[in-house]
This record gives sequence, C-alpha cells and structure tokens, in this order.
Amino acid sequence: MGSMFAKILGWASFTLTITVVATIAVSVIGYNPNASLHAPFSSMLGLGLADAERAWETGGREGARDSVTRFLNVTHASFAAITDMNGIDLVTGELHPNLIRGARKGSRFPFFRQGELTFARISTNGKYCFFVVLSPARLVLTTVQPAHLLVLAVLVLLCYAFAYHLTSPLRELRAAMDTFGAGNFDARAPNHRMDEFGALARTFNRMAAHIQGLVSIERRLLLDISHELRSPLARLSVAVELARSSQPSVLPLDRIQKEADRLNDLISQMLQVARLESQNARTMQPVRLDELVRDIVNDCSIEASAHGCALVFPVPGEVTVPGDPELLRRAIENVMRNAIRYAPPESKVEVVVEDGAGKARVRIRDQGTGVPEEALPHLFDPFFRVDSDRNRARGGVGLGLSIARRAVELHKGKLWASNAHPGLQVDIELPL
Repeated sequence: MGSMFAKILGWASFTLTITVVATIAVSVIGYNPNASLHAPFSSMLGLGLADAERAWETGGREGARDSVTRFLNVTHASFAAITDMNGIDLVTGELHPNLIRGARKGSRFPFFRQGELTFARISTNGKYCFFVVLSPARLVLTTVQPAHLLVLAVLVLLCYAFAYHLTSPLRELRAAMDTFGAGNFDARAPNHRMDEFGALARTFNRMAAHIQGLVSIERRLLLDISHELRSPLARLSVAVELARSSQPSVLPLDRIQKEADRLNDLISQMLQVARLESQNARTMQPVRLDELVRDIVNDCSIEASAHGCALVFPVPGEVTVPGDPELLRRAIENVMRNAIRYAPPESKVEVVVEDGAGKARVRIRDQGTGVPEEALPHLFDPFFRVDSDRNRARGGVGLGLSIARRAVELHKGKLWASNAHPGLQVDIELPL
C-alpha cells in the first residue's frame, strides 16, 4: 500500500473492524451481576446456571448431568460443569481448584485456560458455580451473525468513500503540478474546497502564477535586451561603412565588421534559444560532431595563439548526433573560448570527442587555476562570474556558458564542469 488512498482505506477499515469486533465481544460476553440487563451470552450462562442448580436440587446427579448435557448441545462448548464452592464437580465428583480460583477472582469477564476461554458464573445464594469452556473460534462462530458482516461491509464502503473524498484533491493537485512541470504555465489546481486541501491548492495556484510571471518577465527581458543591442549594432555598421569611405586601410575595418557580424549572430542565436524554449520547437538533423568540433578548433586557433596557448585536438572517429548544428556550434564554441580565455600562457587546451554507451561526449580542459568547488553548480547561470579566481578583466559578460547550457539542454543533453587539478574541465554529453 504505497499510495495515501490505500493507506487511508486500509487503516480506516482495520480500525473499524477492530471496533466492531470489540463491540460485539463486549456486548456478548460482558457480565455485571449488579446490572439489570446482561449481554446475550451472559444471559445464556445465567439460564444455564439456574437450570443446572434446579436440576441438581430436584433430580440430583442425574438431573444435573441432563442439564449440563442440554447446555453443551445448545452452545457446542468443549466443557461445562456445575460445582460447589469448593470446586467439586456435582456430576462427576472431580475437583477443579484452578476453575474455582478463577471464579473467585472475578467472573465479569472470561479467563484463559490452556488456550481456551473459561466463563464462570456464581449462583446468587453463593452455593454453586457454573463453568463453560469455549475456544475463541467457536465463540466467534456462535456470536457473530450475518448482520454483523453486513454492517462491517457497509462500514468498509463508507471508508472507501471517505478515502476517495480525502485524496481526490491531492490527485487533482498532482495532475496540475505534472502539467505545470511539463511547461504549461497556465495549469492551475481546483480550489473550490474550503478545508486544508483547498488552502493547499490556492497556495499552489499563487506560486504557479508567480513563477509564470517571472518566466514571462525573463523572456520579455531577453527579447528587450536583444532588441536594444541591435540598435548600436546598426549604428556600428553605418560607422564602419563611413570609415571605409574615408580610410585608406580597410583591414581593421574589416575586422570590426566581422566582430559586429559575430555579435549580431550571437544575438540572433539568443533569440532562437528563447523561441525554442518558449515554443518547444526542435530542428533536428544528423550532425557530424567530430567535423563540427574540428571546424571550431580551426576557428579558435588564431584566438588561442593570441593568448599564448595552443589547442590540442586528437583525431577522433566518426561521431554523429541528432541536433541543430548552429546551436551545437554556439555551445561548443562558447565553452572553448572560455577555456582559451583562462588558459595560462604556453599551456595547452585539450579538446576530446568520444562516444560510448549511447552517448557522445565533448571534453574541453584548460590548464588554469580552476574555480572554487562551491561555484561549480552556478558556473552556467546567466551573468555569474568568479571574480576571486578568474580576473574580471579577462572575462566576458557572463552569458556564454549560460547559452551553452541552454543549447545543450534543448538537445536533451547534459553539461557540467569539474576541477581537473590543474584547470577546469567542461563535459558536454549528447545522445547519439
């Protein structure tokens, strides 16, 4: 019984069953000599005692034997006897000291003897004692009627209805949470109930509305930033064209134009990632990951030389993954440029492509100082920087690794970083 519904139904049914059985037992076998009303079984014992007492006093031993035999035939008890207060059986003459001691201690409830229940009733004149021995199973079969089972079945059905009523809002809340977690931020839980479950649903709805607002603000902010960045880029392009018309050397201007184009492309990719996240759209095609990484290494080699480091890329085998080549390029290139930026002079940046166990992995490792362990989980958060270990003068704006993580997650892959001692190692894992 793993679900709350099953636990509530099971415990409620068990509790009611024990309650019904205990009520039946007390009402059947309970005995109070001072009460005006007796339980059914106690009344029957009283009648058996009165009949045996009268038979003994009028018919002697034979009369008592006939009375005890009639009682056994009616109750199907395993033993019955009438004794005097010394414990001597008036029919057989046997001595029953254990029975008489139990009767003297109190006869309101039965006492156990050799695994069976022993009932004792003392006559009103204090001369005789009547004993009946029954097994617990025989007592249950004798006292429990079909009507009792019917009542118990009705109670179990009521427990089922109670458990269903109690857990139905939890199932509705779980369905709303699953829908919300799948990306439908309009999902809300029914909150018509006025109990604690209704309060829980209303709390979830407030939380969902708050999260939906935050996500909307984040997406709108990203779009606004991208829009605002396009304006200075357009002016930069115009300025480059004007400078070209007045400067004899065009090489620096070409470089400016190239960087402006790269920045414009970066903004376009950010917009594409935002649209993919909001629309759950995917443009997947077979991508030769080994060739893509080789092209990125060739593009970044000039930047690595300018920083005084070298890219080391062992020739891999053929590795093909499904994906968007532009997003994958942006993710891997951002990680690689980040490694180059923090690589010490005259060091190597290792780039490895491998596959196995249904996964493709790109591993990029620099030989720098690494980052503090507590900063590793936040390394791919937007605008996060490690100023203490990585100089701000060498860093970017803190978006490159965040964009890389989003691009990898869109491909159902994983991206994580670890300290390699020395250096920082970033692993990109993609499904083959």
